[in-house]
Amino acid sequence: MADIRRSLFINFFASSGGTMVNFAVNLFLARLLSPAEIGVYSMTIVFVNIAHIFQDFGVASYLQREQELTQEKLRAAKGVFFTSSWLIAAAMYSGGDWFGRWFNEPQMTPVMKVLAIGFALLPFASISSALLTREFAAGKQAWVSAVSTVASSLTCISLAIMGFGTMSMAWAYLANIIACCLALIPFRPKYLPWLPSLRHWRDVVHFGMSSLLTNCLGAVNNSIPDILLGKLGNATQVGLFSRANSTVTIFFHIAGSTANYGSVSYISQAHHRGEPVGALVNKATALLTGIAWTALALTYVFSTEIILVLYGEKWLPSIPAMDGLLVACAVGTMFNYYPAAMAAIGKPYLAALPSAITLLSRIAFAFALFDGSIWSFSWVICAATLVATPVLIVQQRIYFHCGFTAVLAALWPSTAVAIICLIGAALLKMALPASLAPIFVLLVSALPLACLWYLSLRMTGHPLTDEIHKVASGLRMRAEQRWKTN
Repeated sequence: MADIRRSLFINFFASSGGTMVNFAVNLFLARLLSPAEIGVYSMTIVFVNIAHIFQDFGVASYLQREQELTQEKLRAAKGVFFTSSWLIAAAMYSGGDWFGRWFNEPQMTPVMKVLAIGFALLPFASISSALLTREFAAGKQAWVSAVSTVASSLTCISLAIMGFGTMSMAWAYLANIIACCLALIPFRPKYLPWLPSLRHWRDVVHFGMSSLLTNCLGAVNNSIPDILLGKLGNATQVGLFSRANSTVTIFFHIAGSTANYGSVSYISQAHHRGEPVGALVNKATALLTGIAWTALALTYVFSTEIILVLYGEKWLPSIPAMDGLLVACAVGTMFNYYPAAMAAIGKPYLAALPSAITLLSRIAFAFALFDGSIWSFSWVICAATLVATPVLIVQQRIYFHCGFTAVLAALWPSTAVAIICLIGAALLKMALPASLAPIFVLLVSALPLACLWYLSLRMTGHPLTDEIHKVASGLRMRAEQRWKTN
């Protein structure tokens, strides 16, 4: 457990650093590029995200879940990964013209072709990265992430200044993958064979087929808002909605990598030891919601200030979409570890049913309820999320032996903490002068709200309190040891 906490600690600061750099780049792009240019890239990248599922074919989860990895299994995993990746990359490259015509956005064609080139290079990095996650080697992955983030950011900023527009983000995507491949070379596991093989592909494909439908539906669910809005609306609305969504999920941009780091590997190991998965998932969800729900509550209160500080006035029309997205995100956080837990117990296909219900509901509600505004579209997304919730509750009770009462008992402290912080933030904002600049509103509010959050955790007996104390104790002991050494 100590090794896992250390890996999570390293991953948090590495991902936070990368997120800060990406935020800085996004701030620059938001002021230089138009919503339509960003919308074109958003509409294109969603298809790449869907293609990632078919390219991965469950190989990464297979490598993290498998109890014993032999040379034959590793070579087979590489063979399946390379075969699926190159076939899909070729299809993406040749289909770039069709995407541009279907959306009536010619700029999508060159973007798609550059992304396809990067897609073909992914297998050189993905196998090693999955094995490092299996080993909880967060320090090595942090270095790789730093190198790729710097390469991507410099490429994006330089090309945007030179007037490449949408293509600056496409070339940055390619630079990120190339840098990642090069940075992973020193950390390549010694036991990983060089040559791929398809001789023992059946085990890999069997697990991949089980998880493919679930992963594909999950990717489509994440992508369908941009696709539907791009078809029913326009690129400008896609850009505004995308900005609202990225603001709502700002917590997951900062800490999402840490929250999900090694989840399949950790839950799988616990399952192999015979530990109850339901209790483990409930505890992990309680820890996550203790931070995430408070972050969502504060995002609701300070939505205008966040948009103005991060992106500027021209993105204020994105604010109406945030209400429905905040509710949807709060509900989705309750089931964040559900797909990983299903994969860990060897039943990844079971997560396909709620994903399918959400997907079909989003499509049906979009055509029935969308009135041309991004506000209505955000509640379309929220309603579809709520429709699938009963199915998730029933499946958790059956396969994790965890009733909804136990879930509520685990989550009530997070609910109380979020409500207390929501009320406190609203009162604090009302007390501040209306003429105070948005950035100072956020800065002045940060420390008192952080103190209120910590006090709320202690008052409610939230399990996150113990984790905070353990991390603080560990840091204090290390500081004392270094002080004595010096």
